[in-house]
Amino acid sequence: MKNILFIAFVLISFFRINAQPPVSDANPGEIFGEEFHINSQTDIIENFQIEEGETLKGYFSGMVKEVCSKKGCWIKLELPNGEFANIKMKDYGFFVPTELVDKQIFIKGKAELEIISVEELRKSAKAAEKSQTEIEEINSPEKNINILADGIKVKG
Repeated sequence: MKNILFIAFVLISFFRINAQPPVSDANPGEIFGEEFHINSQTDIIENFQIEEGETLKGYFSGMVKEVCSKKGCWIKLELPNGEFANIKMKDYGFFVPTELVDKQIFIKGKAELEIISVEELRKSAKAAEKSQTEIEEINSPEKNINILADGIKVKG
């Protein structure tokens, strides 16, 4: 019985520790996930045009605006052209510290464009208990840029 309780305690502790973002100051040059090197600024895809269903692989950059506070499992990134992208880590294989907020980063990964219809946006707004006025104000589709990151590097 004592062994079962001890194993349960160890497992609960393990999962609780793993549910936290990594501890780091996110210093310039620090890498999370797959290590990569950028040879020159021309390797960075900045003002990219992407169509729905198309995949664009390469290196991206931007300013981190928000990081998942629970595990560091997603990032909201402001791209150089002023648009925003949602970043997720490939296979949840790594996480990032919340200290990345307001820092410039490079990302190695692939980008995709998702268009969310007015119908879906209104459905989500209704589920979120938005007012009827707010729901009726939704009259154009939303464009989401999603990047699946293999690796993330703090700009140095």
